[in-house]
Amino acid sequence: MRILFVVFFSSLSYFIYAQGCCSGGAGSPIAGCAATGVLQENQMEISVNFQSNQSNTFYSESNITDPLFNNLTNDYLFFRSDYGISKKLTLSLATGYYLNKSLIETDNSDTISSKGLGDLIIFPRYSVYNKISNFKRTEIALGLGLKMPLGTHKDSTLVYSDEWIGDIYSLNPPTVQTTNGSNDFMFYSFFFQEYQKRKLRLFMTTLYVDKGFNSLGIKYGDYASLGLFASKTILRNWGLTTQIKLERVGRIQSAKNVDLIVYNIDPNSTGSKKVFFTPQLSYSQNGITVFATSEIPLYQYLNGTQVGSQNQFTVGMNYRFLIKKNKIIQ
Repeated sequence: MRILFVVFFSSLSYFIYAQGCCSGGAGSPIAGCAATGVLQENQMEISVNFQSNQSNTFYSESNITDPLFNNLTNDYLFFRSDYGISKKLTLSLATGYYLNKSLIETDNSDTISSKGLGDLIIFPRYSVYNKISNFKRTEIALGLGLKMPLGTHKDSTLVYSDEWIGDIYSLNPPTVQTTNGSNDFMFYSFFFQEYQKRKLRLFMTTLYVDKGFNSLGIKYGDYASLGLFASKTILRNWGLTTQIKLERVGRIQSAKNVDLIVYNIDPNSTGSKKVFFTPQLSYSQNGITVFATSEIPLYQYLNGTQVGSQNQFTVGMNYRFLIKKNKIIQ
């Protein structure tokens, strides 16, 4: 069972990587590991992972087109702690830190970069159904979460300095900000079946992120995803998981009297539909699971012209343990 629980925050990832240089997609991902159903009562799980993203491929709708800049890279550390409040309710707290977010211009003459905290994610999940019968376990869980910004969505770069005029700064494009700056609601569902004799697990997740307006009057596109998974224990402690993920990102909106062009955003070049294949390899021993996964884009349709998804790789570790032993009722 431990192998199963390392896959899901990659399925919940809402790092909107494709809303390009002239649009907006900053925001902390939920990446790499596994708040899925619920933990046991008094059980705790601590997780840390590192995610690296890189892309220099641009799309106009589903066609590759000329690049608007040379490269976009992101290196991100994600931290998560889960606690089983009861046998039905688990609370998850998570946050992340960008070690680097960089946009390199087409002629390599200039690099815009930032680093810092992303968002705080509060994510409780409740088991509405859990049954074991004839070596088959079925679970259904629902989650309702909140994402709040810890970092800044107004980071800027010095573009000119003069002893008479002073320093002039330009607001960084949204793809180089560490957060969207909005309070977002997350709606999650999880359906799981385990065939214990076959050491096979099949499961499905859905996630909808309802984005709010930030202080600049910008509302980044709502996010929806569907993840279909198959997980198999191989050898003794090794696990192999595959995922097909479908995701949709809505267009960016602005409040009344807010001109998005001022913030380097072309609303016509925001929003996308994508399909990903994500294989993952994991190893579990004594409550510790280490894993590696890569997200491979199979199909991309991007409105207008945007940077697409290209290379994403995640490595991480989970540690699960009991805070105190549960009482056994005779």
